[in-house]
Amino acid sequence: MDALHYQEMKENLEALVMEGAVQNRKIYLFGHCNATEELADLLLEEGFAVTAILDNNPNKEGKNYRDIAIRNPSVIMEEKPGQTLVCIVARAYAAMASQLKWMGYDGRVVKLVDYNTYAEYSLAPETLARRLQRAERGRESLFKLKEKYPGHFLVLCPFCALGDIYFMMSYLPHFLKKRGKPQCVVVVIGHACGQVVRLFGNYPMEALIQKEMDETVQAALFFGEKDVFIPHQDRPYVVNLSRALYVKKISLEKLYCCGVFGLLEDTMPYTPEHEETYEGAEEIVPGKSVILAPYAKSVTALKTDVWKQIVKEYQERGYACYTNVAGKEKPLLGTRAVSPTIAQIRSLVERAGTFIGIRSGLCDVVKDAVCKKIALYPDYQYSDTRWRAIDIYRLEGWENIVVGEES
Repeated sequence: MDALHYQEMKENLEALVMEGAVQNRKIYLFGHCNATEELADLLLEEGFAVTAILDNNPNKEGKNYRDIAIRNPSVIMEEKPGQTLVCIVARAYAAMASQLKWMGYDGRVVKLVDYNTYAEYSLAPETLARRLQRAERGRESLFKLKEKYPGHFLVLCPFCALGDIYFMMSYLPHFLKKRGKPQCVVVVIGHACGQVVRLFGNYPMEALIQKEMDETVQAALFFGEKDVFIPHQDRPYVVNLSRALYVKKISLEKLYCCGVFGLLEDTMPYTPEHEETYEGAEEIVPGKSVILAPYAKSVTALKTDVWKQIVKEYQERGYACYTNVAGKEKPLLGTRAVSPTIAQIRSLVERAGTFIGIRSGLCDVVKDAVCKKIALYPDYQYSDTRWRAIDIYRLEGWENIVVGEES
């Protein structure tokens, strides 16, 4: 979860506490994901107990997070509605709230994070009015983009995810050629995603915050804007592409190549052309260092003990250990911090000789680096499909390791 959404979650929770809606109630969280784990952490830090995490995926039932059981949503019906509170920070709030209502649950359900301001399905006049207001603001954003980049095809990347941007850029040139669009501007969320775009050439690029992107995307859909494309594999902007995963295992890269862009399976991806040398390279012992990447915004974190053991093992083998950090992130105990740019990260890990990271978009950025590469996967299912994360995100040429609850 990014910093803005985390702050929104925290403020909304504080408001609930001030209201007295949390005290003396059984708290349930709906939808096991990284954001839900962060909410659970926050509640526990504030001294509140969480009864259970509700999730529709049968493969998650029986597991737990910090001793909070993951249960089927039906268990909520065993409770007295007036004594419960269901908190949702997952993206699928509308579907989850609808499911609870359909089940007959009439207790309180609260949304603590508003990811998709346009994703409201009610036809009530006030809802339609809000959607129109947001679409009008987004239309102004589209107008400014078109005015700044006349004749350019607009590529709106709706979420802040390095891996998605990496694969999108890998196949975008083929798509533009197929569409006959020689000029495009890539619109992303945040500085880091912009850095990924820059790896692939001198594309005109604009960075928005999430709210601005949501409104711009809504405007493009609401008004049927031409020369606008929204490349994403897990949102039904045009077709519900992710439904294919209920039938067949498909890697994230092929979802973009074949599903998002409609290219042939054997289409060769473009590779980065604008990479740089890490500025502090002389401090890294070549071939005898390990770069650790334990942080990710959209992936459930691994236990601290896992990283402690990795650091211990490599130090005993005479390796210098470094932690890749950004912003307020702290280096792992016993390691030194490094903060390369996206363009510098490959040169850093190649000099070090070893890269070990939680499976996140950063792994995609360094996937072709010439060094030993290990990706660590939390043991979870991809969405509500039967595939595990390692099935969808496996990297060729890497050592791919699933880290279970017992690790």
